[in-house]
Amino acid sequence: MPHLCDMDRMPALFVGHGSPTNTFEDNRYTRAWRAMGQALPRPRAILAISAHWYFGTSAVTAMERPRTIHDFYGFPPEFFAFQYPAPGDPEVAELVMNTAKPLWVGLDRDQWGFDHGTWSVLTHMYPEADVPVLQLSLNGLRPLDYHVELGARLAPLRDQGVLVIGSGNVVHNLRTMRRDLADHGHDWGIRFDRAVIEQLETNPAGILQVLDHPDFAMSVPTPDHFIPMLYLAGMAAAEGSTLKTWNEGHALGAVSMTSYALGLDEAVIREVEEAALGAAAA
Repeated sequence: MPHLCDMDRMPALFVGHGSPTNTFEDNRYTRAWRAMGQALPRPRAILAISAHWYFGTSAVTAMERPRTIHDFYGFPPEFFAFQYPAPGDPEVAELVMNTAKPLWVGLDRDQWGFDHGTWSVLTHMYPEADVPVLQLSLNGLRPLDYHVELGARLAPLRDQGVLVIGSGNVVHNLRTMRRDLADHGHDWGIRFDRAVIEQLETNPAGILQVLDHPDFAMSVPTPDHFIPMLYLAGMAAAEGSTLKTWNEGHALGAVSMTSYALGLDEAVIREVEEAALGAAAA
């Protein structure tokens, strides 16, 4: 698959990661993740912004060997045995810290690592775990516009070979989960997901307007899975760009799997999705 993107600047992605079970599953979403990993130029490092490091400050992992965190319960033993042994990169962590200024991002040298919002996706995109990975925490004490601003400030990382991947779900309301809607969404979730798509494809700078959507409260009962998308919106707004949608879909009624890309041609996105469908047919 050709690398149809600006080779002088890494793209950035938001990935709807869904359940930890996607780590081991072969479905249309995981196949698209694998195809996307093959389509992208090799990054210097990956900065993952996961819904599952929702914390009281802004921090970036800065250890050489981050641990694999199993931040869930009730799953089979193989989930807890899973390891994603990608290295860290303290030098890139300092680059992240300095790029964010004057916003403060601390260096986490010994606490966090890779949670499943990161490794469930990267095990498909980069199965050899041979690209350095860092995680950025979500500062749960700051308002949503802070995350848009921090995303904008981190946009220059793309010019330093850093692939930024936000990992969450724009619609995430597990109280409404239904097993009989395995590959479908509730009507309210579909409506809200579509409103976000339209906003990001036309005016990412106005992304917080979707907070006024009548289905926002039902779709986003807590902000953790919604916030990683805001970083991509901030990056796109800072560059005067828009986002392109890929992997659109819903799972279990309650979760949007829709993903977004910044800095990728439409052609490569279509090839990624066609590759996923082709693998399914085979």
